[in-house]
Amino acid sequence: MREQSARTAALVLCIVSYLLVGAAVFDALESEAESGRKRLLAQKRSELRRKYGFSAEDYRELERLALQAEPHRAGRQWKFAGSFYFAITVITTIGYGHAAPGTDSGKVFCMFYALLGIPLTLVTFQSLGERLNALVRRLLLAAKRCLGLRRPRVSPENMVVAGLLVCAGTLALGAAAFAHFEGWTFFHAYYYCFITLTTIGFGDFVALQNDEALQRKPPYVAFSFLYILLGLTVIGAFLNLVVLRFLAAGADAPERAARPLRPGAPESRGPAHRAGLLSISCRLHRLELCARDNPGFSPPASPGAGGGGRPGRPPARRKSI
Repeated sequence: MREQSARTAALVLCIVSYLLVGAAVFDALESEAESGRKRLLAQKRSELRRKYGFSAEDYRELERLALQAEPHRAGRQWKFAGSFYFAITVITTIGYGHAAPGTDSGKVFCMFYALLGIPLTLVTFQSLGERLNALVRRLLLAAKRCLGLRRPRVSPENMVVAGLLVCAGTLALGAAAFAHFEGWTFFHAYYYCFITLTTIGFGDFVALQNDEALQRKPPYVAFSFLYILLGLTVIGAFLNLVVLRFLAAGADAPERAARPLRPGAPESRGPAHRAGLLSISCRLHRLELCARDNPGFSPPASPGAGGGGRPGRPPARRKSI
């Protein structure tokens, strides 16, 4: 119990330390760039207001209109294709933020829809991930047999390496496709795939948001939906494999500590064992003294010793000299 509590405390400490390190790194990488963008935006705002004679209120109204018009570049967001896209982002917890219900009834339905859909999706991806891991294990086993190994076995390390390669291939395939269709660089497309399939979903890069793609490019829409669902299965299977491996490694230590020691092992000779040996030694010493002082002394027979262990037979008398 103490080991489990210590392990939990160590994990909490690791998470807090990891968060502190991440905050420090992001601060160092992004803070200065953010300040530069803020200064540039203020400069552009001043230039526009001087050029067109906008008042502060007029400019704020223009900003609100621009923000409201941004989601509509992809066309109608709440037709069936766009609604299906939104439903995927809800139940998978991706949550890009590119669209949100505008009516109160839509908000209420979204909450109940997510309440049932998120657990259902988690269970489904868990089951699909287990089947995928089983398939990868069989493929690795068949590959080792083809290589001529006599007793092939697939270790957890083999599964982790294979899962990592499958995940990298899935991300690379999606990055190539989205870079082609969206006009992004390969790096930005790879970043989008990673943020999407890990369900982080920042929303800084969102597919199907240009040139009314939701209505005009049905094959690309179908590919995007299928890629997200299959990619989530692959990434979920790999993460599940890593987590289970970590939990198994953490459970081995208490099991080894609780495992009974082998009889006669040096570790099993504790204080009680040493006390028992000392008592037996003292009794043997007294028997030796009695035998030396009284030649006719006969030590008591142990159970089952002498006489063939026949019950009811009186012990044989020993003649004294």
